[in-house]
Formats: sequence, C-alpha cells, structure tokens
Amino acid sequence: MDKFNIREGMTDEEIDDIVNKALVLMTLKEKVATMTGNNFFLLLLKDHKFGVRAYPGGGVEHLNIPPFLFTDGPKGVSIPGSTCFPVPMARGATWDIPLEEKLGEAIGKEARAQGANLFGGVCINLLRHPAWGRAQETFGEDPFHIGEFGVAIVRGVQKHNVMATVKHFAANSIEYSRFKINVQISERTLREVYLPHFKRCVEDGCATVMSAYNKIRGEYCGHNSYLLRDILKSEWGFDGFVHSDWMNGLRDTTKGILGGLDVEMPRAKYYGRRLVKAVKLGKVSLNSVDDSVRRILRTVLKFTTKEDPQNYDADLIGCNDHILLAREVAEKSMVLLKNQNKLLPFNTDEINSLAVLGPLSDKKNTGDHGSSHVRQRNIITPLQGIKKSIGNKIKVIHNEGKDIDVAQQIAQSVDSVVLVVGYTFKDEGEYIPHISKGLGDRTNLGLKEDDIKLIDAVSKVNKKCVVVLVGGSAILMEEWKEKVPSILMAWYSGMEGGNALANILFGKVNPSGKLPLTIPKDPAHLPYFDIYVDEIEYGYYHGYTLMEKEKIEPAFPFGFGLSYTEYSYKNIRVESTEKKISVSIDVSNIGDVAGEEIVQLYIGFEYSSVDRPLKLLRGFKRVALKPKETKTVSIDVKKKDLAWYNPDNRAWEVESIEYTIYIGSSSKNEDLLATHISL
Repeated sequence: MDKFNIREGMTDEEIDDIVNKALVLMTLKEKVATMTGNNFFLLLLKDHKFGVRAYPGGGVEHLNIPPFLFTDGPKGVSIPGSTCFPVPMARGATWDIPLEEKLGEAIGKEARAQGANLFGGVCINLLRHPAWGRAQETFGEDPFHIGEFGVAIVRGVQKHNVMATVKHFAANSIEYSRFKINVQISERTLREVYLPHFKRCVEDGCATVMSAYNKIRGEYCGHNSYLLRDILKSEWGFDGFVHSDWMNGLRDTTKGILGGLDVEMPRAKYYGRRLVKAVKLGKVSLNSVDDSVRRILRTVLKFTTKEDPQNYDADLIGCNDHILLAREVAEKSMVLLKNQNKLLPFNTDEINSLAVLGPLSDKKNTGDHGSSHVRQRNIITPLQGIKKSIGNKIKVIHNEGKDIDVAQQIAQSVDSVVLVVGYTFKDEGEYIPHISKGLGDRTNLGLKEDDIKLIDAVSKVNKKCVVVLVGGSAILMEEWKEKVPSILMAWYSGMEGGNALANILFGKVNPSGKLPLTIPKDPAHLPYFDIYVDEIEYGYYHGYTLMEKEKIEPAFPFGFGLSYTEYSYKNIRVESTEKKISVSIDVSNIGDVAGEEIVQLYIGFEYSSVDRPLKLLRGFKRVALKPKETKTVSIDVKKKDLAWYNPDNRAWEVESIEYTIYIGSSSKNEDLLATHISL
C-alpha cells in the first residue's frame, strides 16, 4: 500500500488511527524489527568510537513511520562538539529548578541539531552511598530533590520534541557488580525511597524509561514484570515505551517481553529472530508484541509530528548562549564549605602574587568518559580561568605539585594559594567490562595520599590557602580540613568550570550552591557497600535520614553551603487547605553583598505511629536578595506528599497526627525554624 501521510501537527486520534492501521498491515517480522536498535555494530565499526552519532531504532520505512534516534547524556549531548555542562550532581547543588529546565532546553536543541530525537540522559538514580562510580550522573541523595530535577530536565528536553529517557529503573546505585547484583528491598523502602522520583517524572510525561542492569528480588530489572508491568505501566499509567540498558540489559527473550520490556538496545540479541520464533511457538502472545509496538510507534509519532518551536541548525551546537549557560550553572553549583576569617573572596588590590597548585589545576576535567562523555575541546581549566579573570594584575605561579618541596617553596613565596585536588575519570565513573581501566566505584572516599601530603605541606607555610575539590560525590576530609581556612566544592563543573571558579574566588559571583548530599566524617557512618557484592539489602535509611536516625553528626550536612553574605530567617507562618500546606518565611540578607539563598522546607514525622525518618525534604526555593533586603518566601507542600506506603493495604496513607514544619538554610536542626501543624 502507499505510505502513511505522516505530517506535522497530527492529533492524538490521528496518530492512534495510523498506529492501529500499521499493526494490521505489518508482518510479525516487521513488528519485532521495531523493537530493537538498528545497525549498531556496523555504525560502531565505521566510527571506531561510541557516541559520535545518533543511533537509530524502530521505524517502519515502507509505511513512512520514522525511527527513534538515540543519543546519550546527561552532562550534555554526547555527540562531539556539544556543550559540556556541569555533571548532574553539580546541578543538584544549584537547587535551581528553572535553571535546570533551561539547561534541558539547551540539550533538546542540541540533540535536534545533532540529528537525535531520543535523549537517554535523565539519570535519576538515588545516591545511596558516595562510593558509587556514577554518583556524578545523578542529582543527589534525596528522592524529592531528585524528582524535581528529573522533571525539570524532562520538560526542557521535550519542549523541543526530543523524547526523554529516565533511567535506570530501578535501585541502580553500584557499578562493578551492576550486571549481577541482586537487590533485596522491602516494599516500603522501594516505594518511599527508590521509586518516588521515577513516579514524579512519569506523572509529568516522560516519553521513555530505561531499565536497569541489576536484579530486584531475584529478577533482572529488564525482565521484572512487577516493576515494568504492575507498577510502571498499570499502576502509574505509563503509556510510553521501556527500553533496555545497552550491554546485557536483556538476558532472556520470553522473560523480557512478558516482563514488559518493549525495546532491546542497541541491537537484536534476544529479540529479533528469537522473539519471532517465541511467538510462533506460542511462548509469547502476539498481543504482547502488539502492545510494545503500539507504545513505540505512538510515542515516536507523538514527538516527530509535533510542530517544532524553532529551527535546529548546526550553529546551535556548542553555541555561545549555551556556553554562558554552562558557566552560570557552574557558578551556582559550587559549594563553599569553609571560609575561616573570610579569606574568600580574594581582594585583587591586596594580593600581589598567587600560587595555583595541584594535579588538577590545569587539567581539562569534566568527569566520566563512559556513556556520559561529552567530547568538547574548549574546556577552561582552573588555571586558565584564574589567569583570564585577573590578567596581569597579579603574578600567578603554577605548579602541579608533583615535587612537594618545590610546591611548598612556591606557597611560601606568594600571598595566597589555590590548591586544586580531587578526582578524574580515571578514579570514578561508569564501569564497562574489558574497556574500563580503573573506573567504576571508589574504594577510598578521601583524597589521594599525594593530595593530602600536598595540602599538609602547603598549609604549613601559607595560611591563606583555598582547597578546591573536584569530584562527583562526597569527599571525606577529616585528615586535613582543619589545616586550611577555606574549602570549595567545585564538582566536575563542565567546559566553563575554570571561568566559574575564578568568578567565585575573586568575588564576581557570590557562591550559593548547597550540598545535594551528606558528607560524613567516617565511612562507618554510611550504609554497607561492597563493590564486588553479589547480593545486598537496601535499607530504609541512608544519607541525612540515616545520620539523624543514628544521631551522628556529619562533617557537612545535606543542604549546607556558605555565602559571602549572611541571611536571617524570621516569622514562620503556616496555612492549611484541603490539599496543601502553605509555609511562608521572611528571609533577609543581613550582609553587605548581594546573594542568592536556598530556602529549604522539611516535614518532621516525630509523632508517627510507624517507623519514619525524623524529617524529609518536601520543598525548596531559591531567592535573590540585595544587601539589607527582606523577601517573603512561600513554599507549598501537597498533603499527599506526607504519606507513607502501607504494604498491607498496598496504599499510600496520610496519618492524622501532629507534623513538624522545619524551614531554613540546611537540614541541620540549628539552621531551621520550626512550628507544628495537625492533620
């Protein structure tokens, strides 16, 4: 027959009509062909590299139904030349949801300009333990916080008719054993801790979901009918398609299709001919295949027939607007952890010489080189950013610090020191068997021994020393943190990280980032973690909820971050309506520098009749304040977000008890004002 008339601006009814007709016309072989990636290995042999193009899948050419075209992320479109943004963990530290949506839009534009229509870069796995190698790819440790960021990037990307994939569904938070580990988990822990952020993105319309490699309760996530069919598709009403992760994400033909996996990526290993055979033998019903094909065709047509809001020319790729956005995100992400005697910001009128030391001080270092790698040449290092910022005004001496005696002599000869230490892609990141060398999960949560020796030597001779930490997760620093006056967490800060760092150091930008994770004093204060483990139980508590439960004081609490100014909180007010609680607070900038504060709202469950965290984050808002300015900040909490999951009734329940409302500058109780409300 003639090809379908696929055109821009089609209605949902018209799309459904075409899909229904296609399912009648397509052969079984054609249907199954839409359920995999196409020609992946041929393209890989041609390119000699992964990620340098958009990889096709699905599509029915003779019916004029287009394919999906996959590119990875999440720190930018992985195809060369794209803007390299700070990693998601850094973006989580901005606590800036509108900014993340804007970043998502930039990624959506560049994906289209690079020929892609499916972005696999919305990683919303929970940071259970900071040793996880891919911690940098997610937004933090708190489900509510992660969910808000996940929704923001999904919205931004999908504004430009790019399908957004949220991943890895679910309970994926370890690298070395990710292909075999079996996660045992209670129903409450699964529902309250490891799934809420996925549900949030599904409710907001994410197009696709990527299954995880690990097992949950003995079944691989790509085969897990409880996850994919019962919860995701039936209970949550997800109408998009589920595709596998890319290496052994599917291990059994029949289990995969019956479990709810719609697409095998990146090629047909267990689907393809094996799936055709399974249908012919009666092991798999044609209805199961049709359900998957319907989801694939409908989702692809829904996005490829929408009217585009703009053109997507090649000059969008790595354009100046996106580079400036990358710088803004980096500036807002950096967390000032310590600033004794107000060493920062540096006053250029009082400094004649500055040493920039450390192995990472002049290194192009944007994080993982696995599937999230963005190949971008124009990366600004810390040294480059500092030199560009101050020009010839201050003498800058650079040394990597390999010879500690030399570094110490330099430090002794200058007014101030910036010491850049931490990690690179060689220390943490995605673990790819037979390819990765030294990547994956961390076995040491502190700095390298040479870095600590360098800090010790430099801090002995120069008391105006700033340690800049580079990494994707928490770095323990008890051995040395009291020896230096100032510590700045810079994360993997993207292609503009060096410029952003200089702007923070010299006061052109007031730091406003706050930790999206807890930094402990001791690894013993964290949940059990073994990179080679075959089976593990994920408990109900981790991060700040675990620290508070065990009455352990962290080195730096969740939500913590200093500024070059000071803020005060006064006059908490609470209003209750049928569906929400509205909390207002007056926030004042009582210092002399304009800044942005992140107001955080937690709900306390001290009076619950069931075991619950002492408090949980349930809202946050960024507010800009001029010196001596006061603004009223209001945050709404949906009453349904106070619920716990009752596994006996298989239902979410809101208790009729007294709740504590906490609002302030971090999760630390001393940083919060409190009041109570009864429901």
